[in-house]
Amino acid sequence: MISARRAIRGLIEERTLRASAPCRIDAGGTWDIKAMALPFEAAEPTTVNIALDLRTSVTVSAHREGLVKITSRGFEGEVEAPSGRFPLRPPFGAYFAAAAHFGVDGIHIHIDSASPVKSALGGSSAALVALIRVLGELARRASGGGAPGRQEILLLAYHLEDALQGGCGGMQDQAAAVFGGVSEWRWAYSRPARPFTRKRLLDGPGRRALNRRMLVAFSGQEHVSVATNRKWVEDFLEGTTRDAWLEANRAVSDFARAIEGRDWAEAARHLRREMGVRRGITPEALIPETEALIDEAEACACGARFAGAGAGGSLWAIGPEEAIDRLRIAWRVRLAGIPGGQLLDCVADGRGVRIETVRDKDGRGDSAERSDGGGQVRPSSAIVSRKTR
Repeated sequence: MISARRAIRGLIEERTLRASAPCRIDAGGTWDIKAMALPFEAAEPTTVNIALDLRTSVTVSAHREGLVKITSRGFEGEVEAPSGRFPLRPPFGAYFAAAAHFGVDGIHIHIDSASPVKSALGGSSAALVALIRVLGELARRASGGGAPGRQEILLLAYHLEDALQGGCGGMQDQAAAVFGGVSEWRWAYSRPARPFTRKRLLDGPGRRALNRRMLVAFSGQEHVSVATNRKWVEDFLEGTTRDAWLEANRAVSDFARAIEGRDWAEAARHLRREMGVRRGITPEALIPETEALIDEAEACACGARFAGAGAGGSLWAIGPEEAIDRLRIAWRVRLAGIPGGQLLDCVADGRGVRIETVRDKDGRGDSAERSDGGGQVRPSSAIVSRKTR
């Protein structure tokens, strides 16, 4: 361990590495939490998520030996801690945990996300996935072995977050960050080596078609998901909301089939089905601003829902192209009256996590690695500005 640490230290003094991973929007979130999915595997717990090109980047550079420093755009100040005494609590606990897992110190971890802070788009999980990709690359170069594969990165990121959240974490945020694309996930935690089945729902042309038929917005209010998720899981385990959760799961499975078939009106209908159930069993997910925006989407014949666990953060909509065009106008008007509210300039991203730059101390850089799934094309109708976050 000491020799590996020294080797990594030598590498990081010579090179600065950066990786990035996409954020996501989703339907069927919470079914990826083990406490719900494992007992009801026969019901095929399902989540659909869409990776967004609002990517989170993590840069790892040299710092004083024995210390790890973490900074993040959107958070004031910095957190620095000595090896062996890393704080494993929010907001940076998972990143310190990753450093401890790989046995590294003497590094500065800087996080920079294109999504708003605490926007319910999975940015913290995307940052952890990107960090693990960088630390895995450093370990590979130090040992001469192989870097962690995508499944290994996904499982490590999930288990670190789930452990620090006391067993109330899901896997879908990390999954979108690792693989990118538009995916249907079936959760099967009885298979610990591979507790998921992924189906890619759209190829490159399909993602481009989707881009013209979806909107993503930030409500102007930050969110925190752990307490919200915990209440929903407890209600499910008590049995008070279980039947409704199973109906929501069926709606999301039907939503996946509609997306796969590029039937946008049917996809909107099934998202409205899921949202109709969610209004009853997860009322905490809605704040007045997001509820009004979702109502407007449904009035335009679109479907819309909160991202992640809601309670502020972001929301998104899907529907036929002409319906989305009407909704874009309505949402822009309403968001103009909400402090911090905005349409987000983003499209579906086929790229998962990838190393973006490897720069040596003389400023020379290697080219970015290729990633699975291909790139993305912005629709010409996306006339919204990406504000400073």
